[in-house]
Amino acid sequence: MDPRAPADDPAAGDATAGDATAGDPAAGDTTAGDPTAGDPTAGDATAGDPAAGDATAGDPTAGDATAGDPAAGDATAGDPAAGDATAGDPAGDPVSGCGPLLFLQALQRLWSTRQLRQLQEEAWRGFAALADPLAGLLDMLDGSRGWRGRGPSLEAWVARELKRWLQARPHPGPPQGGPGLRQLQARAVKILVESPPALVEPLVSIFQLQDADRSPLLAHVHRLRQEGRFKEAVVLSTKLRLQPHLDVEEMSTPLLLQDKLGLVERYVDGFPGLQRRLLSLLDSWCRPGFDVHVVARRHPQAAWRPDRLSPRVLSRQVLRLRERFGLDPALCPHVVTQQRLASLRYLCYKRLVEGLVGQNEWLQEQLLQLLASHDDAAVVAQCALDLSLPEGRLPATVVTELSRLRLQGSAAEAPSEGRTDDCYQLPIAREDIRFLASWEDLARHEAELLQPGQVVSVDLEWRPSFGVGGRPQASLMQVAVEGRVFLLDLPQLLSPARGQEPQAFSQLVSRLLADPSITKLGYGMAGDLRSLGASCPALAQAQKQLRGSLDLLQVHKQLRVVDAPAPGVDGAAGPRGLSLLVQQVLGKPLDKTQQLSNWDRRPLGEEQLVYAAADAYCLLEVYWALCREPARFHLSGDLGRSLRPGRSEKPPLPQQALAYPQQVLEVKEAAPEVQARAFRVVCDSMLQGLARRLRCLGVDVLVLGTGEDHRRAAEVARQEGRIVLTSGLPYHKLNSCTCPQLQAQLGAGRCLAVDCSLKAQQQAKAVIRHFNVRVTQDDIFSRCQACNCDQYLKVSKDMMKQLVRLSGHREGPGRTGEEAAQSEDELETGSAPEEPPGPCTYDPPCRWLEEADLQTRVPATLGSGAQLQLSGVPAGVLRRPGLRHFYCCTGCGKVFWEGSHLRRVAANFRDILQMAPGIPEPSQALGPAGSPS
Repeated sequence: MDPRAPADDPAAGDATAGDATAGDPAAGDTTAGDPTAGDPTAGDATAGDPAAGDATAGDPTAGDATAGDPAAGDATAGDPAAGDATAGDPAGDPVSGCGPLLFLQALQRLWSTRQLRQLQEEAWRGFAALADPLAGLLDMLDGSRGWRGRGPSLEAWVARELKRWLQARPHPGPPQGGPGLRQLQARAVKILVESPPALVEPLVSIFQLQDADRSPLLAHVHRLRQEGRFKEAVVLSTKLRLQPHLDVEEMSTPLLLQDKLGLVERYVDGFPGLQRRLLSLLDSWCRPGFDVHVVARRHPQAAWRPDRLSPRVLSRQVLRLRERFGLDPALCPHVVTQQRLASLRYLCYKRLVEGLVGQNEWLQEQLLQLLASHDDAAVVAQCALDLSLPEGRLPATVVTELSRLRLQGSAAEAPSEGRTDDCYQLPIAREDIRFLASWEDLARHEAELLQPGQVVSVDLEWRPSFGVGGRPQASLMQVAVEGRVFLLDLPQLLSPARGQEPQAFSQLVSRLLADPSITKLGYGMAGDLRSLGASCPALAQAQKQLRGSLDLLQVHKQLRVVDAPAPGVDGAAGPRGLSLLVQQVLGKPLDKTQQLSNWDRRPLGEEQLVYAAADAYCLLEVYWALCREPARFHLSGDLGRSLRPGRSEKPPLPQQALAYPQQVLEVKEAAPEVQARAFRVVCDSMLQGLARRLRCLGVDVLVLGTGEDHRRAAEVARQEGRIVLTSGLPYHKLNSCTCPQLQAQLGAGRCLAVDCSLKAQQQAKAVIRHFNVRVTQDDIFSRCQACNCDQYLKVSKDMMKQLVRLSGHREGPGRTGEEAAQSEDELETGSAPEEPPGPCTYDPPCRWLEEADLQTRVPATLGSGAQLQLSGVPAGVLRRPGLRHFYCCTGCGKVFWEGSHLRRVAANFRDILQMAPGIPEPSQALGPAGSPS
């Protein structure tokens, strides 16, 4: 079962090669002796003489005559005598001296018997023996039809191997632009327009089709679009560099609707004009009143994603692309306007609503009456949420809108600004804050800044831009050491008018960052260093230079303080980020009143200087406090072990903890072991990838639907005894002291925050380790990854063939080109045959499918009401030798079969798998996407 490869997996076996003689070792000899056997062009196409086949089949010297040099083929084989000794024996050397079609037939025998290493050796020997390998490949493709199917084919594998062989041992071919190459290109283009995706890339590379006649290629791209194969059209156009000859809007719109922006980015990469047009197109989708449904109706073949095309999501993508391509903000006026409007609303809220109204009930009511007079329920609901107003004082329309906002988690939560006396106070004298604006200033304090073995904290400030205009230029760099803070004036130190000062500054900072003996502290260091690189190009690689650093943001994500104030959620204002960390560790939050001030202004105000110094120095005090009492904050071991020696973005975490703030359990002893199939979790809708990986390991995973919030997760967890897996704001809400009823529902340690910056596979491993889940080989694929059902029906291959025929499909029709292209990230089509499964086999105790289990024959429907998903079973799977069973999920009807995916999963999770005695550990077996090494 490729529970592997769901039924739409292209990793079918080798049956699609299309050669009825694949299983007969003598088939090649019969054809070789008779040019008319199998293919009438076998002898003529290569030798020009019908007798050529007979001569090569029986004459040991035939290989030499064909190669043109008696030693040519032998030398590449590694043994000068090898060709002569075995030429008369098809089993010894079936390749040397053959014409292209006989060469292909000889390889077919090895392909069908899965002798992969010998297959590659014989292929490379045969390439060297062919007089013209490029023309030979075209002859093979013209004379065979096996590659025209959707499954893996020997011909596609040979094309990829020829590409590798040419790269390793360049073969003199026709000169670029010469008539010989143009003739080969014309033939290759004719084959290309019928090729499956797996054959396209090697043909483009081998025959330099980027330089071929564009007319037939453009016609083929247009035909792909008309057939709804939008991804194939874009991928092919990118490989052939056809972008300037195509309309970027027509090519990209269907993919944008399908949430495939990454493909479109690669399509316009290297073409500034197309990048500008793409940015303008996306910005036009963000204009007020735009209805994306109108665009979707013009492309009915594109299965579009409305949830990924909201103005908010599109605006973020536009700003990201503008920054990535370095384009003018004038190209996206609608997004810039919306960003500025959002910034204005935020500033009004900060200065007016939060600053003037506060918690005064009479003022709150007056404000709501004023807002309600404008009949804007959304604005009133937002303010009510921000101010924690009781719902009983609100109109029904506002209460409805308030519920929607809470479900969406879209409340604008901003830090509160308490009085200065209630905030963290800088513990050093004012004269110990040094403002450095010249190289002379830096030189005087260089020894203090670069003293080996010390601990320093680093922070940056910049003028607020609210997301408009790309990454901001840093205005001030703060470096704090014990007892002193240095404020580095970046506009002055980096001014080109200062001669060599910018270079001297960048060298000093590089030395500071690269010295592993100096512990560098930060909070969100990656963002700060990117801004520093944007201000000083010489420091663009600052992140890669960094050694001996500790990002307290990552430590904050591991930290748990019992009975400490939680982040403000559910409308409660409170400190966030570094201010929250300082409050949790040192007792008082930071005073953030100067955060949004103008940091480009010179001279800086006194309050700005003190704020900047405190922002950096508090990191030192937090670090010292955590080092003194790590157990108080439920941190495991010495913080020094988390120092980053190299380039990794995050400090290494203990195995028993994930990388999120409050995820270390209250009880520090190891959790009791639990079997994978007994472990039950509920995930929010943003963790679909994690859910699939856990189901893959046999874990019972329920995924919330879109719109179901953290309250629903807590309810399900209580009713069904599940662990809640979530992240971000929902996690904080579930663990907020303001929601004791939710905490009581869950119980201690039954809600885990997942690090969304990790890939799903790493997330799954972290969850398994955190809860001490025992996963064995038998647990893999014991659940359906699609629907979480753990009941399968076993179906014989003969019955599956019958069901496929009765369903109205041709036997194993394979998938459309678009569907095949969509799976290219997972499995490569047109691949080598699979190795025997070895220790990784799948034979669960499933009940056999009986006729009584089917309600009707057409379509095949189980008693549970689930229709068997037969349309995706590829042709090669139904004809694959050795495959006996299929497995049908009784919950959703998905069809699985055993294949290489089982071995890949076992290999990917081998570090957490509990292997039974006597069973070897899974290794990276050669899978469908592999090739002989």
